[in-house]
Amino acid sequence: MRLLTIMACGISMLFGAVDINTADMTELATLKGIGNKKAAKIIKYRETHCFKNVEELAKVKGIKKKVLKKNKGNLTASECKVK
Repeated sequence: MRLLTIMACGISMLFGAVDINTADMTELATLKGIGNKKAAKIIKYRETHCFKNVEELAKVKGIKKKVLKKNKGNLTASECKVK
């Protein structure tokens, strides 16, 4: 599992930023300060909300602005698709 996470992190770094509106749990868990539990919270939040920008990730319980700062160059938020 750890190897899979490391590989996913490497791939996301090679191909660009992690899209917080579309990333799966494995990809989200590769971010600094985000593990499986916080990745699951992001996905659950995303089911009823949409991230209009990266800063809105701080609206998820347990995600602090410090996490945003650590991942600043590796995050993006695509167009919202939640109704």
